Amino acid sequence: MHPVRIIGIGDDGLASLTPVLREYVEAADLLVGGERHLGFFPHVEAEKFAVQDGLAKAVERIDSVQSDDKQVVVLASGDPNFYGIAGYLGKKLGKERIEIHPGLSSIQLAFARLKESWQDAFLASVHGKTRDQVPKWVREHPKVALLTDPDNSPSAIARDLLAAGITGVTAFVGENLGGVDERTGIYTLEEMAAGEFSPLNVVVLMREDATDGEFGTATTPFFPMGVPDHRFHQRKPKRGLITKQEVRAVSLAKLQIRPHDVIWDIGAATGSVGIEASMLAPYGHAYLIEKNEEHMDILRANVEKFGRTNVTFQCGKAPEGLEEWPDADAIFIGGTSGQMQPLLELCARKLKPGGRIVLNAATIENLYGALEGFKRLGMHVDVTMLQVARSKPILNLTRFESFDPVYIVKAVRMEDREETDEE
Repeated sequence: MHPVRIIGIGDDGLASLTPVLREYVEAADLLVGGERHLGFFPHVEAEKFAVQDGLAKAVERIDSVQSDDKQVVVLASGDPNFYGIAGYLGKKLGKERIEIHPGLSSIQLAFARLKESWQDAFLASVHGKTRDQVPKWVREHPKVALLTDPDNSPSAIARDLLAAGITGVTAFVGENLGGVDERTGIYTLEEMAAGEFSPLNVVVLMREDATDGEFGTATTPFFPMGVPDHRFHQRKPKRGLITKQEVRAVSLAKLQIRPHDVIWDIGAATGSVGIEASMLAPYGHAYLIEKNEEHMDILRANVEKFGRTNVTFQCGKAPEGLEEWPDADAIFIGGTSGQMQPLLELCARKLKPGGRIVLNAATIENLYGALEGFKRLGMHVDVTMLQVARSKPILNLTRFESFDPVYIVKAVRMEDREETDEE
């Protein structure tokens, strides 16, 4: 039985193929590809099937023709393994039934036109996807290359970056790369936002090395767990409405946050816990709620300062408004606003299997309320009391300044006890 040959082609069609690959195409009994790909080969007499008619139908037809020991060729843009059809066909038909012949990908051609190396580039596709992670990618990587689509166009991407406050980025757009209508250009974000581009394009975003103050122009700094308190905007002249660094570090450790987790921060205040939690879950999302309207500007400023695109925050008094939030893997409760039991009941109901709840209590009464509330819900609870004192200079000596003790309450479902707690 002949393998299904998946062949990558460029925007110049037949000219992009080697003699051997041309022979495969011309000998095919079934030629599958996009309408644009099939249009490059009007002289080939094979049956032609456009994938626009449905991938599932294409697989059925490929399977049928290949099973009759006939030759099947699938045409794909560039490298079929890079956000292409090869992975899909490998899963549906079995890898043993396919053979892959990659062409030059549009990403390769883009960096070739730029005369830039790309081993250090972050590669992604927003084709048919959301682009809300692009500002985060640009902040974290010096070079970002994107496959786009008409909805996620270069101009739309540039507008998002400008709205996120990102500057110091040079943009390259390669249109119809490899084709007779190829056009390339280097733009500022403002120029790209105002431009019009071919639907077939690749965007490369290159961050400038120049920095501007504490955070640079486009970059997000790396902070190990336990961001110093002074890095966060806080209310002035009265400060202190922040979960202290040491308490925050222990609370986050108890939450056991994973990269794709959905996180809640209830009673967010300055947002320090939720923001740092979002750093530990770069592919997840943190949802923050704070009841005091006057804290919203500070919370917003901190989200922007740390460049957190995976944080959503709102003003409200929990548990109101939490029903609409997605179920959580990790829930931090920094304040209950006198609604301890209904809040705990909602959190327990919205907690995913294997999820963790951590509550910080500053008083014995709140500690007792949390313990009783979790026990009524049939949850396993453990408590850590944290008493922190920091060194402080006094003349040429050093003394310790102590903070009030904090009770860190962790709750999990009974069936998750062994999985999440060390005995």
